[in-house]
Amino acid sequence: MDKNRLVKLLTIILVIGLALWQLYPSLKYYKLSPEERELEKELKDRAIHLGLDLQGGMHLVLEVDTKDMSTKDANLAVEQALIIIRNRVDQFGVAEPKIQRQGKKRIIVQLPGIRDPERAKELIGKTALLEFKIVKDWADSKEKLLEKLSNEIPLGYYIPESKEEEVFLVEKEPALTGRELSTAAPEIYEARPEVSLEFTRKGAGIFKEVTGKHVGDRLAVVLDDVVYSAPVIREKITGGKARITGRFTMDEAKDLAVVLRCGALPSSVEKIEERTVGPSLGLDSINKGVRAAILGLILVALFMLIYYRFSGLIANFALFLTLLLLMAALAGFGATLTLPGIAGIILTIGMAVDANVLIFERMKEELRSGKSIRASVEGGYTKAFLTIMDANVTTLIAALVLFQFGTGPVKGFAVTLSIGILASMFSALIVSRAIFEFLTSRRRFKRLSMASLIGPTRIDFINRRKIAFAFSLLLIVVGLVSFVTKGEARLLGIKKNFGIDFRGGSLVQFRFTSPVSANEGRKALNEIGLGASTIQQFDAGKGMIIRSTKDAVTPIVSKFSQAFKLEEVQRREMVGPEVGRDLRKAAFLALFWALIGILIYIAWRFEFRFAIAAVIALFHDVLITIGAFSLTGREFSLPIIAALLTIVGYSLNDTIVVFDRIRRNTKILRKESYPVMVNTSINETLSRTLLTSLTTLVVVLCLFFLGGEVIHDFAFALLIGIIVGTYSSIFVASPILVAWQKRARR
Repeated sequence: MDKNRLVKLLTIILVIGLALWQLYPSLKYYKLSPEERELEKELKDRAIHLGLDLQGGMHLVLEVDTKDMSTKDANLAVEQALIIIRNRVDQFGVAEPKIQRQGKKRIIVQLPGIRDPERAKELIGKTALLEFKIVKDWADSKEKLLEKLSNEIPLGYYIPESKEEEVFLVEKEPALTGRELSTAAPEIYEARPEVSLEFTRKGAGIFKEVTGKHVGDRLAVVLDDVVYSAPVIREKITGGKARITGRFTMDEAKDLAVVLRCGALPSSVEKIEERTVGPSLGLDSINKGVRAAILGLILVALFMLIYYRFSGLIANFALFLTLLLLMAALAGFGATLTLPGIAGIILTIGMAVDANVLIFERMKEELRSGKSIRASVEGGYTKAFLTIMDANVTTLIAALVLFQFGTGPVKGFAVTLSIGILASMFSALIVSRAIFEFLTSRRRFKRLSMASLIGPTRIDFINRRKIAFAFSLLLIVVGLVSFVTKGEARLLGIKKNFGIDFRGGSLVQFRFTSPVSANEGRKALNEIGLGASTIQQFDAGKGMIIRSTKDAVTPIVSKFSQAFKLEEVQRREMVGPEVGRDLRKAAFLALFWALIGILIYIAWRFEFRFAIAAVIALFHDVLITIGAFSLTGREFSLPIIAALLTIVGYSLNDTIVVFDRIRRNTKILRKESYPVMVNTSINETLSRTLLTSLTTLVVVLCLFFLGGEVIHDFAFALLIGIIVGTYSSIFVASPILVAWQKRARR
């Protein structure tokens, strides 16, 4: 073995070894037995992190009220709120929370695996302003108290809300505040949960003075302007300790102690976005998605093995190595795997298979021309190299632009796709080539047989371009008419069939112990004034999704908990209109700059007309997919945007392959007319186009039929997009070049 091949072999072994070492914690962590739980924390830090949509949990976007503050004060206020919320969450005991600032006044809180979202929201959002106020008067009800006061509240006093059976007239100015609190802890006193307080030295002195001056009076304990208790001061209290009593559960007492220990928020915070996925729904998504993906991969591997025989075995090794490197890199970089990330993996599989199909189809051409096996292998890799590079680099540019300008789900897609592209190029162009070179150098191959279900064709695609253009135009118009006439939100002056991600509103998904009819659900919604909400049923009535244009998660959950026997609230989502606008803007901005990047690269590598034809084909594919979504009554959400981006990447990869052959044939077939040359190029790449589409469709079909309702719409978008992307590379992108050429000649 020569030195060059030895270096290659050692490099490949080293990379595979590092990938296995990096991936081991993930494999071990998700297979831990109950006896091995002591390893959990150590492994979890190095394991692949699953997104909230795959494991369950809560995602909140909070906005700090800074409208009356200067820029400097607002920036202190937000940072202080960030610290306090982080401290509260840490003491709540959530594993691996993610709390970070977004923009000028927003805070993102992600709590994976949480099982009690309402309790968490209460803990996080509570202002926790603790005050002790002297009580002037009290009564059984507010009406009686006002009657005692002759309907005139004295200056310097007011009547706050009360958790007690009585209401109180208290001084506006507090005698003591929570700023002088040293610690707070939940306790059981006389069989009732309460919170014990201990003041600082300064606070203890103030408390001693206040209680000494007001013996016989009542002292109200006020939290966030609500009276929790108002005990009578029996004597001067010198120990610097107090208690908050009330109708607490032990969990409420614990949470109150947490927020008091961490301090009050500097300003009120408003929840402007909430997404909660129940653990069982997340687990269900993982199990169904993994099973569907594994089945798809097995079918693809079997096809490659049957069709390309021994070469297919090498291709399968390269494919599984690509996935190994991708997952290892996700673990190594601490990236989070989400549903849009799975879209990136699917596109990676498609591109990895495509690279090998391109190489093998080129090898077959070389073998047909009478070359030796060794020369055919060398020629296959050499001639496919630039095509693979152009297709992958173009998609990589799009992925990097999407990462720069996209929001969370779009970024997840971009990260996975970027890593996947690099891994697939390494596997196809270096690893599989090294294997072939090793085997051919030892003369192990006497023959290199591959099937040819699709032999050389001479289909006249170009002369059918007018029919194809008319058909495409019809599909686009019908889809857009449906799209424009559905939905309520508006963008660019036309109606859109946007889901709550982009227009704001609420979504709640329930799982019932027994079937609930849509009429029963509608009746319950009418009783709380939300009769206009949409209802979607699944699983024979045991599952139901409620969508409302209002912020109505809490009343819907409360009403359905009372009216029906719930097994679980599987999903809660609330998106404010402002967040919807921001997400919409970010998604379209990311897509716009991705298209600009694609346009520039293709214009540089090919010609400007090639770039224009490619971008038109991309718009064609996206518009038809959007139309299909609208016609089937599906809504657009952030995961669907990731699916559309996958379609863009897939369609682009397909088109670049055909364009590369056209560019090569421009030099080889100089004597032929331009339409004939383009037609020949399409026919020469047809087998590769159909084989790649077939293998990618196998994986997507498995996801569509077996992946569960969570990813059903997502898989549907991919399914339509792959079919349309294959069609457009043959009937749209290439014929546009011919039409351009004819127009230029005129």
